Amino acid sequence: MAKILDMPKLSPTMEEGVLTAWHKKEGDEVNVDDLLAEVETDKATMEFRAFDKGVLLKLLVADGAEVKLGQPVAILGKAGEDVAALVAQAGGGAGASAPAAAAAPAPAAEKPAAPPPAAAATVEAPQQAQAAPPAAPREKGSLLDRTEREGNGRSRAHAPQGRIFASPYVRRAARERGIDLQGAQGSGPGGRVVAQDLDSLASSRPTAAPQGANGHAVHAPAGPAGPGASGYAEPEVRPLSMMRKTIARRLSESKKNVPHFYLTIDVDVEKLVAFREQINAELEAAAKKAKTEEKPAKVSVNDLLVKACAVALARVPECNAQFTPEAILVHKRIDISVAVAVPEGLVTPVVRNADQKSVVAIGSEVRELAGRAKAKKLKAEEMQDGTFSISNLGMFGIDNFAAVINPPEGAILAVGKVREEPVVRDGQVVAGKKLAMTLSCDHRVVDGAVGAAFLAELRSLLEHPMRIVTG
Repeated sequence: MAKILDMPKLSPTMEEGVLTAWHKKEGDEVNVDDLLAEVETDKATMEFRAFDKGVLLKLLVADGAEVKLGQPVAILGKAGEDVAALVAQAGGGAGASAPAAAAAPAPAAEKPAAPPPAAAATVEAPQQAQAAPPAAPREKGSLLDRTEREGNGRSRAHAPQGRIFASPYVRRAARERGIDLQGAQGSGPGGRVVAQDLDSLASSRPTAAPQGANGHAVHAPAGPAGPGASGYAEPEVRPLSMMRKTIARRLSESKKNVPHFYLTIDVDVEKLVAFREQINAELEAAAKKAKTEEKPAKVSVNDLLVKACAVALARVPECNAQFTPEAILVHKRIDISVAVAVPEGLVTPVVRNADQKSVVAIGSEVRELAGRAKAKKLKAEEMQDGTFSISNLGMFGIDNFAAVINPPEGAILAVGKVREEPVVRDGQVVAGKKLAMTLSCDHRVVDGAVGAAFLAELRSLLEHPMRIVTG
């Protein structure tokens, strides 16, 4: 018996997602665990796999559609089954030609368009209705009256003879830029107008007066009319991805709700840099001796920092904690989140039990996680439940910065670049290497003295790097 497939929960915090691509088409046979589609969630691009077998009888949303959790997306059953009733149950079915957002039920404004009973018997087509004498006066304040008074093309966009498929975001962006979408053919599925089409539409057709968020026209200042006349280039419109929305929400919550304070230290890393070179030289020699064709593993300064932080957290466990309304949780595990920049923002894959792993193993794991993060192949559980974070912008040339705490963790360490500058050593000013680090602390969990104790332990490890590997 045919059944409706709903959008499943693909990550613990998922409320909606973008169905980026179907991997099956209507009529395909589906087996249990077959890949049906890829879905961009708030965490990453996740695989949507089949729980049952059958034939994919109907796709209810198209590639690129934004889909709410639990929303019908397809119908699965036996070949030849009549699915008309299920399509109706699913809301009429958008068909694969239009995304769900565009296939939402038509606004109530369309319903009052039917003529009054007295005129209905003589009106067969909209064109005739326009030629007919005016119908009875509409009740002031009725839905139709309000729709027409609002004007500005919004009601026309839903007219049966010129329906436009576009998301609310694109419609708003078009109104604000004064672009009339009436009759526009977009580049999205089924002719859907997407954000990228707005630039070409703006240059190919006359524009209406731009409108503000309240729908009222925005009057340009006196001077030459038309976009670009002021000399300012139009901004590029980039729709928010699920990941960017989540990053924005979580960081806003962190800054508003978590009382941050910051502790900064400068570390002499002359010995640390030399220690890293020594480790890499020995790894290369070992690879040559083994005559392996694979490139020898290398250790970075960041790998040493991850291991050093793990050791320091083991010695100052109060920094490896999180706040809850009922109690402070001091973790017995040391799982370090490492910030990785990807095109959509920032993700934090977690190195589990970092205190129990070698520096080489940590380096290998970090590179493997970062590679999958950039390919959007990380699983949700690989980015959750860290107990402490490290964000390193040294490779981008940043000397010093303060990072926003990654909730629910209690602290994050921001690391700058290794700087060559004069240092005093044995009473002499000599060339040296310094590294600035700033610890952002949740003051509900980590007090100043606790944060300072952690940084003192970390500095001791980094300035005597053999202690990092000997524990």
